[in-house]
Order: sequence, then structure tokens, then C-alpha cells
Amino acid sequence: MNINQEAGATALLEVDGGVLAYDVTGEGPLIVLAHGMGESRVAYRAVAARLSAAGFRVARMDLRGHGESSTGWASYTRTDAAGDILALIGHLGGPAVIVGHSFSGGAATIAAAQAPELVDAVVEIGPFTRAQRADLGALVRNARYRKGMLLLLGAGLLRSVRLWKRYLDHAFPGPRPDGFGDYVATVEANLRRPGRMAVVGKMGMSAPTDAGARLADVRCPALVLMGTLDPDWPDPAAEGAGIVAGLPAGLGRLELIEGAGHYPHVQFPAEVGTAVLDFVRGDARG
Repeated sequence: MNINQEAGATALLEVDGGVLAYDVTGEGPLIVLAHGMGESRVAYRAVAARLSAAGFRVARMDLRGHGESSTGWASYTRTDAAGDILALIGHLGGPAVIVGHSFSGGAATIAAAQAPELVDAVVEIGPFTRAQRADLGALVRNARYRKGMLLLLGAGLLRSVRLWKRYLDHAFPGPRPDGFGDYVATVEANLRRPGRMAVVGKMGMSAPTDAGARLADVRCPALVLMGTLDPDWPDPAAEGAGIVAGLPAGLGRLELIEGAGHYPHVQFPAEVGTAVLDFVRGDARG
């Protein structure tokens, strides 16, 4: 499916500190999709179409400072994003399943721990949920990891859209989805708007320690999806397993998306959509 397929009309939710943009498609139990740093809800178009066609009400949101949401927020932490996600769930009449990618994976953990009555389950895709430690040995030995870290660091510190585009190219190994060029152009256009790369820099400096501290407090089922070629970790499977190990026993499960980089939901939407649906219909129902 072309990742540039249209979804629902944009709606706005005013919360303390700014305005959040979102759209909703389909009818049924609520699933909220939250994207990663530097992205927008466009990234979930193909997955959202699959979920809504399967009988779910699907809300895609733009994180604060991203997409059509406002800038100028006081801070941009995972805890902030968790509060925004919970505000949207409350507004739409939850509870909901939260699907969070990268930065928002950690935010999903915090949201589930803070408001268990609003969160039925969480799916974390390539999540930054635990405190990260520099692996100097891997930086020397693992070229994919080394290049990814250098590009991310450079894009954040220099607020460089050019380096962010180079990172995106690196983070999509192998086959590209239909409409990939238009997708990258949309990301670039968003990031070239005033203040957007400054937000990316601030998020990049926000360590996921707040999310890691809440892993043990999660009380709902959790699925962690990792691309086997994700350049953000020297061993993506080990990172995913570490997140599962931090959850209460029996709640977490890890699945690997073979050949995917840091954006499995964009690169392989059919596989990710199936994994989410199987989880929601199975594990998440107990």
C-alpha cells in the first residue's frame, strides 16, 4: 500500500501548553498511533488503514512540535508526550491501545503506568524506553550502528535537515515502500518549518530514563517490535529483550521484523499491521 494514502480530516485538541493535531478513521475499539522524533502522523498512513479496515477506531496524532501540532512548548520529554497521549485518549473516550514508535515507545510505557484505566495495551516499535549507554566496542566493530549514531548526533546538534535525510536513508535498509520519495519529501518539508529542527534537538537530548523508571509499573500487555537491521542499536533484539525483561513477568513479548530498519511500520506496514492485530486480538484481550 502506498504510504501516502489519505486518512481522516485533521482535528485539533487544545491542552495545557499548546495544540495537538490528530485524525480518526474507522469504528470500534480505540487504537492511538504516536510517531517518533522528527516524524509526523503521515508515517502511520498504511498501518492505520489496515487497522481501521479490521474494525478499529484509529487515531493518529502529531507529537508536540511536529506535523500540524503547535511549537513553543515548555519542554519535550517522554513524560510530556505521555500526558499528551492520555489527553487525546480521554478526549476520544478511551480506553485505548497505544502504538508508539521510537521516542513515543517510551512515552507509551509512561502513559500505561500513569493511567492504567485508560490503556488496555501498548505496542512499542523500535522504542527508546531504557537508559542508553555508549557501546564503544560496537561503534568500532559495527558500521551500521556507527553511521546511524553519527548521523543522528550530527542532525540533532547541528539542527541539520540534510543530515536527518541521510539518517532516514540509512535507517531504511533494503526495499523501500511505495511512495517513499514523497514520504521523505513530506518529512523534509515539515522539518524545514521554523523551529522544527530545534524540537528534534531538544527531544534528542531528552534521555529515556523517565520511561525506563516506569517499566516495572506497567500493568497491561506489551508488545515490542524491533527491526533486525535497526541502526540505532548494535543488537536490536537484545535491546528489545531488555525492555521486555524490565516489565512485570509475563506482560511483555518481543517480535522481530526481519530486514527492517528503524521504521518497520513504514517499511513493512503489512507485517507490522498483522503483528499489532494479532496482539490486540490475542495477548491484549488476556
